[in-house]
Amino acid sequence: MKKIDDSKLTDEEKRVILDKGTEKPFTGQYDNFFKVGVYKCKRCGANLYRSDDKFEAHCGWPSFDQAIEGAVKRIPDPDGIRIEIVCMRCGAYLGHVFEGESLTDRNTRYCVNSISMNFVPANKYDK
Repeated sequence: MKKIDDSKLTDEEKRVILDKGTEKPFTGQYDNFFKVGVYKCKRCGANLYRSDDKFEAHCGWPSFDQAIEGAVKRIPDPDGIRIEIVCMRCGAYLGHVFEGESLTDRNTRYCVNSISMNFVPANKYDK
């Protein structure tokens, strides 16, 4: 994984991104946010999700039914039940992925901590 300077992260960002914490539901800046653009990893800047794949899941965290191909890695959660998602490039913790909920046609929900991402409007990002 790419070496990153984590000194630029706030204590709360470190708690979530590095220590696999979770922000409180309905508190993240991207929970009820639907502008057009791309969501990037806060730690390394990799493109993770497109706004076209975001949907309202009413769960308290931003939800996407698809990640950008090759951007997100799935790993077993220590609880043995859920699947964690991390940035493929730098390993930053993003949240969890759930399948089989029938919330979208893709039947997948990437449930992501807002604090793990930065949003870049469509007119300002590199595709």
